[in-house]
Amino acid sequence: MTGQDKKSRNETFWATALERAHLGVWDWDLATGDCFYSATWARMLGYDERELANTSDLWLRLAHPDDRERALASGDRHIAGQTDAIETELRLKHKQGHWVWVLDRGGIVERDEDGKPVRLMGVQTDITKQKTAEAELEQVNVRFRLALAASGTGIWHHDIATHKSYWDTRTRDIFGLVADTDEVTADLWHTYLHPDDKEATERAHQPPPGSSGVTASQYRIIKRDGEIRHVESLVRFIAAAGAAGQILGTVRDITEDKLREQELACAARHDALTGLWNRAAFDRLLAEHIAAGAPLAVFYVDLDYFKALNDFAGHAAGDMALKSVAAGIRACLQPSAHAARLGGDEFALLVPHCDAAQAERLAGAILAAVRGADLGSAAAARRLAASIGIAIVNDRVTTVADALACADDACYAAKAAGRDRFAVFSAEAATGGLNAARLAADTVDAMEDGRLKLFGQEIHRLGRPWQESRHVEVLARLVGRGGKLIPPSEFIPAAERFGIAARLDRWIIRTALSRHGAAMKSGAITLGFNLSAQTLSDPGLWDFVDSIIEETGAPHSGIGFEITETAAVTNFDAAETFVRKARERRCKVSLDDFGAGMSSFEYLRRFPVDAIKIDGSFIEHMAESRFDREIVSAISGIARSVGCAVVAEKIEQAETLVILQAMGVDFGQGFLLHRPEPLERIVAPAIGPVTAAPARKAS
Repeated sequence: MTGQDKKSRNETFWATALERAHLGVWDWDLATGDCFYSATWARMLGYDERELANTSDLWLRLAHPDDRERALASGDRHIAGQTDAIETELRLKHKQGHWVWVLDRGGIVERDEDGKPVRLMGVQTDITKQKTAEAELEQVNVRFRLALAASGTGIWHHDIATHKSYWDTRTRDIFGLVADTDEVTADLWHTYLHPDDKEATERAHQPPPGSSGVTASQYRIIKRDGEIRHVESLVRFIAAAGAAGQILGTVRDITEDKLREQELACAARHDALTGLWNRAAFDRLLAEHIAAGAPLAVFYVDLDYFKALNDFAGHAAGDMALKSVAAGIRACLQPSAHAARLGGDEFALLVPHCDAAQAERLAGAILAAVRGADLGSAAAARRLAASIGIAIVNDRVTTVADALACADDACYAAKAAGRDRFAVFSAEAATGGLNAARLAADTVDAMEDGRLKLFGQEIHRLGRPWQESRHVEVLARLVGRGGKLIPPSEFIPAAERFGIAARLDRWIIRTALSRHGAAMKSGAITLGFNLSAQTLSDPGLWDFVDSIIEETGAPHSGIGFEITETAAVTNFDAAETFVRKARERRCKVSLDDFGAGMSSFEYLRRFPVDAIKIDGSFIEHMAESRFDREIVSAISGIARSVGCAVVAEKIEQAETLVILQAMGVDFGQGFLLHRPEPLERIVAPAIGPVTAAPARKAS
């Protein structure tokens, strides 16, 4: 092979190599200023090699303005002998207008006799994909760092082979470590662990080599200042080629979450006002103690004169009294005993290993504590007392309901004997002591077996046919197992006493809307429901009502709710919240038994209700009683002045009806106008052509 052939072959070889490697070559003669650019360099920028003039500043004219100074400086430093080579990254403009990132590497290849550079050569490599990947990676890293910062998460890792550990800034902050570098001693972490958590936590932080799972653990640390913090870690093993691997982990301070969790757990078991156990928690405790077989005493404590205190001084004074009574009861108890607020002004106590004599001494101390309760300056002239019932439980088969019923029966005996005293349950002397509990249980059964019936009583616009108002108050009647009709005055107090009133109210609402939602949607009828104090305090009430409405199609505007002053007193804030949410949904709200308590007008001021129902005790004798007439007239005038409709209950005489109409009372209810009957008998005739409804409705 001739020398010419070898040269030609070499040129072909290098041209192919440059083409395959996507390298652009430049060759700059400093003496003449000429600069040669390879065809591969031109093609890298989208040009044919003949389209570009081989001038020394060609690359500079194509360079991005932000990169020119940096690229020139790199060349100048090398020519000046400050660097061994030219190496810089810059952008060159492609023929199609976009920018191509290149890595420019080169250097001096020839000098003159004096050692001055006369020729430089180099290559430029297209690194656009690499730079794009770097930019995308940086975006991911930015988002990752932002997510870590937002979540308060720190990252650490431990190199198994070198036995070195590294904590990032956030990890050091969580542990309260002041240090300038990420590297920490391998055993440092162990010194922070809470002794009770140390063994389990160290185990969780030792994933088996080769494993790929993530281990989560929560533990406590003790900072150097003695503060205890709760942290959460996620740990996994990371394999490394030719090395023992690493343990990678995250750490997050969850102390606030733990505190909230504890607060929520405490709130779920305790009465918000007094801090005592609530009904559900007390029932569980009582069941556990009965099952354990230890003899115990169960106390039922009912405050005397509490409603009068609320009427006289308001609900704030009532709340203060309840908290003071709770504190007094708690001070009387031994550490193993438990106290609960069952609702309203009723309390229950559970005292293990307590016989009758000990129970009587404790009852005397509690009576004294109630008498000495702080009622505040607003109620300085009032007094408070309690009636206490005691039941001694020795039998494991006794139910919670029976134990409380026995104590409740004894409490009623104490009230009947004159109040401000205690009584011990006696099976021989009891007059149906378990009746209330059995009646409550029977009410629950009746919801299942069809013995709970819906009745209704029409509310009339006075002087007009009922068809112009079409409003019915929904009532419940319990059919006993023997077929006898049990009035609400018997089974509803039992339901409230044993904590099933909210369940009963839900059953009534669900059943009525399910059966008659279509009639309500057509405008044939509107329904009003009475709500117990337990239901008013139910945080899930509106979720339940909204879901039933969605299922049945009954409109919010066709539903009314009646709340009594007694229910409002039991939980004023809950009542206020209930009224607000009802108004938001355009449901009607009435204040029932209005005027029976001295706080009635205060509730009218605080609650933006649609209607008030004047207590029947002022209506039934108003034909003979001037006082009652004045009361009804005053209530009616005040209600109208604030935009409330007025409903008079217990209208039983024609003369009463005439008086009420003359006073301008809007609506009436009572045996004279309509006697309660099964709800379906009222709804059925109402379905059909609907007369125009008046502008304002009761409830």
